[in-house]
Amino acid sequence: MNVFPDFGSLSGIGDLKVVIGAMLTIILIVAVLMIIVSAIIWAISTSSGNPAVAAKARAGVFVALGAAILAGGGVTWLNWLIHLGEQL
Repeated sequence: MNVFPDFGSLSGIGDLKVVIGAMLTIILIVAVLMIIVSAIIWAISTSSGNPAVAAKARAGVFVALGAAILAGGGVTWLNWLIHLGEQL
């Protein structure tokens, strides 16, 4: 049995795919930039002896890393689920 979602049944689904792809690209770019900025602030605040700012910058690095992983992994997970549905 070949189970696959019928993406052609909805009008405008092509536009939706373009919008989602653009949003994922923007999310990944912003997440990577935030990792870089937070890492720089973390390094500067640690070397200057400011533990409060270092803790906030460290949290920023981990949050941005989590956002990048979720945004990139979401597409992979959805493709895996579609592939799994084809095998049922």
